Amino acid sequence: MSYHWRSSKPETMVTKSLTDTDTMSIPTSPATTAANKDSIPVSPVTSRPPSPLSLHVAKPLEMKSAQLALPSHIDVDGLSWPSIGTKQRLNETEEEKSQRIAKISDAVKTILECIGENPNREGLFKTPERYAKALMFFSKGYEENIKDVVNDALFDEDHEEMVVVKDIEVFSLCEHHLVPFTGKISIGYIPNRRVLGLSKLARIAEMFSRRLQVQERLTKQIAITLFEILKPQGVAVVMEASHLCMVMRGVQKPSSKTVTSYMLGRFRDDPKTREEFLTFVRT
Repeated sequence: MSYHWRSSKPETMVTKSLTDTDTMSIPTSPATTAANKDSIPVSPVTSRPPSPLSLHVAKPLEMKSAQLALPSHIDVDGLSWPSIGTKQRLNETEEEKSQRIAKISDAVKTILECIGENPNREGLFKTPERYAKALMFFSKGYEENIKDVVNDALFDEDHEEMVVVKDIEVFSLCEHHLVPFTGKISIGYIPNRRVLGLSKLARIAEMFSRRLQVQERLTKQIAITLFEILKPQGVAVVMEASHLCMVMRGVQKPSSKTVTSYMLGRFRDDPKTREEFLTFVRT
């Protein structure tokens, strides 16, 4: 099986800034060299801007015996949109992990002191360490490898009708206030004679939700990843969630819900296809 993805990164033509007096030697034919022995002034070279569609078109992605060629936003270790410290966290030793937990615990203890609490009283004495371990679990999605998540669950199948898995419960942390938002995600795609194991849709949603997130980006990352992996005719993702940053603080509206969607392929281009998916989600 193979699927294609085109990199969205434009080629870089010049690696240093050229001043008006800078010159660069350019290989030429013998005739040209004889006519011009000196280096040739080079005018600034501009790179072509990426296409707006570059996020939605993939280089060939192949999966055979759990080998996955990686699309643009997935690095060589299979990490999707890795954060700046993801590699360090992923590769650290047990001793380094213990040091990380201790560092977070000290920070939590400081927070408790700053809000006027006594971190040494019975109820709070072990809270800093408990919270440090919980936070590492809440953000475990950074460490998860998309190759391991998908594994061997890509199958050639003569099926080109809509597949929908709805009401996938997810829990995430708002990156603005570090408080939870929870909700349900519905995922649909139209296969192009290739299907993905149903549980993998939920696992991909879980992987991206277990990070510091905003709902808009979470919805988009799930859709783009599925589009790259499957190369389907279309992908649609809808999420409805309640944000405690709106419920517990700020406007304090407990009944408010936030709905986001991201559509690709036929779901974006064909209103009837989009409406069919939304009907499945609502019923």
